[in-house]
Amino acid sequence: MGAYLGVFLASAVAVAVVTPLVRRLAARFGAIDQPSDRKVHPKPTPTGGGVGILIGVAAGMAAAALTPSLRSIFRESSELQGTLAAAAILTAVGLRDDLRGMTAPVKLAAQILAAGVLILFGVELLFFWFPTQGVVVVTADLAVPLTVVWVLLIVNAVNLMDGLDGLAAGIVVIAATAFFIYLSTAGASSFPGDTRAAQILAAVTAGAALGFLPYNFYPARIFMGDSGSMPLGLLLAAATISGVGRTLQPSGGDIAAFSIPVLIPMIVLAVPLADVALAVIRRLRRGRPVFAPDKEHIHHQLREIGNTHRRTVLIIYFWSILAAGSGLAITFINGREIVGGIVAGAVVLIGATFLPQRLRALLRARRARKLEAGTTTATVRTKSS
Repeated sequence: MGAYLGVFLASAVAVAVVTPLVRRLAARFGAIDQPSDRKVHPKPTPTGGGVGILIGVAAGMAAAALTPSLRSIFRESSELQGTLAAAAILTAVGLRDDLRGMTAPVKLAAQILAAGVLILFGVELLFFWFPTQGVVVVTADLAVPLTVVWVLLIVNAVNLMDGLDGLAAGIVVIAATAFFIYLSTAGASSFPGDTRAAQILAAVTAGAALGFLPYNFYPARIFMGDSGSMPLGLLLAAATISGVGRTLQPSGGDIAAFSIPVLIPMIVLAVPLADVALAVIRRLRRGRPVFAPDKEHIHHQLREIGNTHRRTVLIIYFWSILAAGSGLAITFINGREIVGGIVAGAVVLIGATFLPQRLRALLRARRARKLEAGTTTATVRTKSS
């Protein structure tokens, strides 16, 4: 565990140290995200923070390569090298989009290219769970599209979350940490293969996102942009593929062992994934292009009902922690405690989400009554005089 802690700290410290420099360079070269009708930040803010995140990822992998207990994984497998190369591709493409903009089809093509690089370096689904079939060996013609779809799903889910200060970075920390915890504890007995690459990727991802968070939390001093959100999503996808899709053996068809770690990032990313689905439905119903931007995402709606920018982010953090904790709890504690925890968390969550709205409604009603009473009094006095 200490080896992975060193990898985590190396990534976090590297990002924390280099991000101020990236911010100054972004301001110098005009990499500034300007406010607009569909954005929530009120003033011009430097972007392109993904460059610092990539440096942190490289630093974490370098620390792993220098750690005796982890060094051999770089000789036995090319997964980590391939993931770093794919992340560098998405960082470069994302930086181009941060600076000058890029169409959605071009970004999609870049994401498919990055997924292809992962596959070439061995980060590919070898085992998969199918209903009625259990865990089966995936054939080569099916492994490639399944891997590409998984990468695209996670990359775009994380990319969508980058709509409020600190939201994407915080959710990535939660997802990567939950996945690492599972692999390091209960998952150790479920997977006969070597999961060190997946654990390194999870530690590096959590560290890089956490190192960036102090500069990105509201009010943000720099945005990660697509140059940060897309590589972070790719790292999460690669970690889950490496930790589950390449190590689980089909003997016995242990559905729980396979589904829990796979579903952890899906559960943690449930909010943005649901947001994607709702956005697509909303735009199709209105006859608008699927990629057309709007201000009706979940985080926008949370703000509309009275939550501040910071509180909205914290609420979604809580949703994600509750979901990830519930997934992990299936392995660690009994059913009664799980249900009690979920119910208690749900009550707190509902209160945190809707209490601001109720308070604002009560205050508006109180002010309206006072105003009405004052108007009535003034009218009576006028008539009396």
